[in-house]
Amino acid sequence: MKTAAGLAYREAGPSDGPVALLVHGYPSSSWMWNDLLGRLATAGWRGVAPDLAGYGDSAPDPPGTWVRHVESLERFRAELGLERIALIVHDWGGLIGLRWACDHPGVARALVIANTGFFADGKWHGLARMLRTPGTGEELVDGMTREAFGVGLREQSPALDDRALDEYFKAFADEERRRGHLELYRSGEFSDLDAYRGCLAALGVPALVVWGPEDRYVPMSAAHRFARELPGAELTILDGAGHFVFEDAPDAAGEAVLRFLARLD
Repeated sequence: MKTAAGLAYREAGPSDGPVALLVHGYPSSSWMWNDLLGRLATAGWRGVAPDLAGYGDSAPDPPGTWVRHVESLERFRAELGLERIALIVHDWGGLIGLRWACDHPGVARALVIANTGFFADGKWHGLARMLRTPGTGEELVDGMTREAFGVGLREQSPALDDRALDEYFKAFADEERRRGHLELYRSGEFSDLDAYRGCLAALGVPALVVWGPEDRYVPMSAAHRFARELPGAELTILDGAGHFVFEDAPDAAGEAVLRFLARLD
């Protein structure tokens, strides 16, 4: 693992290739992108995938708020000198990465959006509501064991292997990291996105929406809404895949992303 701007990251592909920046969600890490990074490298792309602060091999950088993660992503991009990026996001990586792209128009040349949201009228799912609730959230993160964590994630994605679960459980390695989960979920409201209405469309870049329809967290309606609101966006639905679409259907998801990227100028 390399480090830039305080974030550990994985990288694959030629240093002079076009750049794809891959931003993971909760509670995963850059490990989720291993398969796609290999595919990108084979296709001549430079894939760069950071661990968000407090996740994977990145040290916490409290407070672990939404805005702080957005700012951290820009420091990371700037230190590595990444320009004209194809931005690939999943879950909280979407809320962070898409907000970052809107804050820095002209840097992202394309968007790949997977099982996330970016809508001011969004609703928190059940787990998020628990994390946002004082007392309940503390009890949940403090009591989380590796065994319970594995059972919970495999209910969503049976394909997750032990190595992936070990990598993702690093986010629970100490109290500071666990508190960061609560800081993230309690740090904002969907209404904060009122200021970003129309911003993704205004970027004027090609977009691919790739979605696992068996998602218990983000409804299929979000995929169709992204496709409606982003002019010319492509929508790929991978039947049988759930929230962790790149791990549930790595071949189909990877092929969809590479076909999309191959059409960029």
